[in-house]
Amino acid sequence: MTRNRNTYPVTHSGFSSIELESASVRIAVLVPCFNEELTVAQTVCGFRSALPNATIVVCDNNSTDGTAWHAREAGAEVLTEDRQGKGNAVRRLFADVEADIYLLVDGDATYDPDAAPAMIERMFNANLDFLNGARVTEIAAAYRPGHRLGNYVLSNLVQTIFGRQFDDMLSGYKVFSRRFVKSFPATSSGFEIETELTVHALELRVACTEVQTRYVDRPRGSVSKLRTYRDGARILRLIVNLVRHERPLMFFGLGGAFLMLMAVLLAIPLIATYLETGVVPRLPTAVLVVGLTVTGVLSLFCGMILDTVSGTRREIKRLAYLSIPALRDIKAQSASRGEA
Repeated sequence: MTRNRNTYPVTHSGFSSIELESASVRIAVLVPCFNEELTVAQTVCGFRSALPNATIVVCDNNSTDGTAWHAREAGAEVLTEDRQGKGNAVRRLFADVEADIYLLVDGDATYDPDAAPAMIERMFNANLDFLNGARVTEIAAAYRPGHRLGNYVLSNLVQTIFGRQFDDMLSGYKVFSRRFVKSFPATSSGFEIETELTVHALELRVACTEVQTRYVDRPRGSVSKLRTYRDGARILRLIVNLVRHERPLMFFGLGGAFLMLMAVLLAIPLIATYLETGVVPRLPTAVLVVGLTVTGVLSLFCGMILDTVSGTRREIKRLAYLSIPALRDIKAQSASRGEA
């Protein structure tokens, strides 16, 4: 994986250097799960040990096995979301769980719980709103080649369009501030939720960064729910829709430019013939040229109008995001209560 200037390795550093053990700073570990009875208890116990003061909430996404029972036995709170898909589970967790810092992690026991304290410390001390845990592993089986290639292609596509901030966009290990979570629209239903989270952070230009975290193979008998081609296609479709909604001038402008280019190419021989003979012998082609030109111009103007609408929507989301206190304000309030 290519490291950028915002990527740093994470090691366990403990909580003693920051004031997170105070009850006034609430930490929630969010674990969306579907048929993870073999791994959910290990995940819950790992984060319970790493973050002893955190609330751990598992969202059972309509599982058909003992996921919910094992999560409760391990000490987690359990919510139920009957609508299938990781995005639906994350939306439920974001809506129902109240905290100041949220850590989102998959329930498959592939992410390193010992990295969580340092990630949260980095988040808190730097007053960040979004921290992404980029996966680093030397185990070939832990990160299938198809998934690795898809992640590389899709992450680079998002980097090209929205900004070069994250190398591992599809990682399921992320930390958020309260104001990020409560201003996030959460429209995705499946594994494309990670892409929506990333684009939301980039579009609002929130304080965010990426750190490297250890990634391991699933325990024996545990099976990934991600389908390389189906979910890859859904993520690609989401990216296209996000470009249409967030970058309408780019989306419709490129479409209009393509149509006008086709019109010019078709018009060149018509113009040459007209200059030589004074007539236009291919009337259907001439009509097509006019149609392509008109459609291209309309597409360009639609992009310009929708870009204004998109800018207004972005300002509204930004205001909603700013209406919630930042981590720095929470820390100051905690300190003032302690002095009192």
